[in-house]
Amino acid sequence: MPAESPTSTPPFFSRGDRIAVLLPLPLAGAYDYLCGTEALHPGDFVAVPLGARQAIGVVWGAGRGDVAAAKLKPVAARLAARPMSRVTRDFVDWVASYTMAPAGAVLKMAMSVPAALEPAAGLTALRLGAVPPDLKLTAARKKVLDLMAGMPPLAAADLAREAGVGVSVVKGLADLGALATVELPRPSLFAVPDLSLTRAELSDSQRLAADTLVAAVAGGFSVSVIDGVTGSGKTEVYFEAVAACLAAGRQVLVLLPEIALSAQWLERFKRRFGVVPAEWHSDLGDARRRETWRAVASGEAQVVVGARSALFLPYRELGLMVVDEEHDQAFKQEEGVSYHARDMAVVRARLGEIPLVLASATPSLETMANVQGGRYRLLHLPDRHAGASMPEIVAVDLRRDPPPRGRWLSPILVAALEETFAAGEQAMLYLNRRGYAPLTLCRGCGHRLQCPNCTAWLVEHRSAGRLICHHCGYHIRQPRKCPGCEAEDSFVACGPGVERVAEEAALLFPDIRMAVMTSDTCAGPQAAAEFVRAVSAHEIDLLVGTQIVAKGYHFPMLTAVGVVDADMGLEGGDLRAGERTHQLLSQVSGRAGRAERPGRVFLQTYQPDHPVMQALRSGERDGFIAREAELRRSCAMPPYGRLAALILSGPDVAQLEGFAAKLSRAAPHGGGVEVLGPAPAPMALLRGKHRRRFLIKVPRTVNIQATLRQWLTRVPAVAGVRVQVDIDPYSFF
Repeated sequence: MPAESPTSTPPFFSRGDRIAVLLPLPLAGAYDYLCGTEALHPGDFVAVPLGARQAIGVVWGAGRGDVAAAKLKPVAARLAARPMSRVTRDFVDWVASYTMAPAGAVLKMAMSVPAALEPAAGLTALRLGAVPPDLKLTAARKKVLDLMAGMPPLAAADLAREAGVGVSVVKGLADLGALATVELPRPSLFAVPDLSLTRAELSDSQRLAADTLVAAVAGGFSVSVIDGVTGSGKTEVYFEAVAACLAAGRQVLVLLPEIALSAQWLERFKRRFGVVPAEWHSDLGDARRRETWRAVASGEAQVVVGARSALFLPYRELGLMVVDEEHDQAFKQEEGVSYHARDMAVVRARLGEIPLVLASATPSLETMANVQGGRYRLLHLPDRHAGASMPEIVAVDLRRDPPPRGRWLSPILVAALEETFAAGEQAMLYLNRRGYAPLTLCRGCGHRLQCPNCTAWLVEHRSAGRLICHHCGYHIRQPRKCPGCEAEDSFVACGPGVERVAEEAALLFPDIRMAVMTSDTCAGPQAAAEFVRAVSAHEIDLLVGTQIVAKGYHFPMLTAVGVVDADMGLEGGDLRAGERTHQLLSQVSGRAGRAERPGRVFLQTYQPDHPVMQALRSGERDGFIAREAELRRSCAMPPYGRLAALILSGPDVAQLEGFAAKLSRAAPHGGGVEVLGPAPAPMALLRGKHRRRFLIKVPRTVNIQATLRQWLTRVPAVAGVRVQVDIDPYSFF
């Protein structure tokens, strides 16, 4: 096969050649077609017949040859869009192979905006044309023609407004030839970053880290880890590498775990570079997605900040990637193609031979294992920016200082809030539980209100007047009668959610200004930006929120943080429970005292002697990580072993269990392979589908994908049962 080159002569594929076209569908591989009259190259977007319709796909290479040429159909047309690069195609293949997802399903993520493959609609305007000598000049027409005599081309609506006439008058003159249509260049959507603006003053340790990253920009593939305490200026440090990459004429991608985090990040970027970068996330409208996709492909969008899906955009010349808050679980995609954006970013950087920066105040154990193994470079920022001190962390032992009955805030925390508000400062209360109460039960018979579609209790959202399932969205009004005993008005809320904590705070501090920040109240970047603005402007005294408030915000007047239930997340079968709790509480604690005012953090706990609480109080993070690593190593668990999950789901529980039993009998054994299950998943019913799980554990020397493929081929698939593979699972619901 000739070498791939868009300028090769003769063409890479010419008329009658057999080619492979990958379609963005959950198919095992590419389909063979014949090259038509138009020459084609790998990466070209093409329209091809698929049954009774046409589909858009990508030329993936030479055809396989397993179908007779007489049965092949020719490509219908080549699209004018810029071809998909070799790096992106290799990335699609790698992700598909690693995650065991159909290559077409991965391609769909790289073709997430099919409409962007069509040429952008041109912009037209009107100028003075050849006025017919017999044109009947009305007063309105004369206004338009007189105005256009000294004006540049204008859009029809703008011309009508300026002349004070109706649009129909303008269109009539255009139809008669008195006004001529001209094509206008499309305005640039994304301004060029200004690299000459004043940079932040960096400390010695920050400058050393920044210089290392700048040098890496020109050095090919590398992975650098910025390990800095909360408030240490990690963003300003990697901005130096961003500037170096832009100066070299290449694009930059910054991945953030939550769009809610982007408000302050975008403001920092604008202060540093004078412009707002391209954004990529699920809240973009269709038109903006098309425009952004095209701008990334053309290179007009020089910096992209986005969620994990931004990995699959069609970068023209990507030169640097940054994964901020690399430890965050939001980088793991659970639905569809299961992948971890941090890990796939490493692969994308290696394929593109570019540097990658991972930044976190609490790096994941996986990342630190790669640092210790010499695969990643560590850059340490031990101090907070501008001399701010780390907050004092106090463990409030709820066994000794419990809240009053029916309350959730201990006397110690309440007293600290009183002191904070009296000093004119701000406070935050954190509880990672949305709604008013996680459980509603009948005080007469104990009946619990449960979702009919999921193994989950209905969560009361008192502000919305609903009981809601957080997994499938099912919701009802609270019934007047108990379905179990038919007692009236017998339901009682059990346990606190953030709404209930906010209700208690309002009773204790009726004069303060308070806001609740959750994914319910902060739906989208604009709402998040307004929350950030209000807190920064000190229009809010007390912020009550879920995990969303722990995401890297900088509020100089926020000096007290109360964690209502610090023990949440410590129990259960999650191998990362301790690590995640430590990361999350460290991030929450890091919101306090980030400027000249010292901060205090109060962890309400029934386990003050737990290793996580001790590590937080002492600041001995490295010792905690070392103990977690040793525990994982002794059990050969990730990152010192490999895990994969098989999740079986279907509407017929008998059929599901029968298929699970067949898989169990065919399960691999020996060579260090352990298969646990089948067992009902913790969420045994989800969105109306019953679920069973297998967990596969192997040494790192074993190819877990090959093991799974061999296993699954031994048992024929069953219609009605879905098998989802999750390599490197992060959740076990």
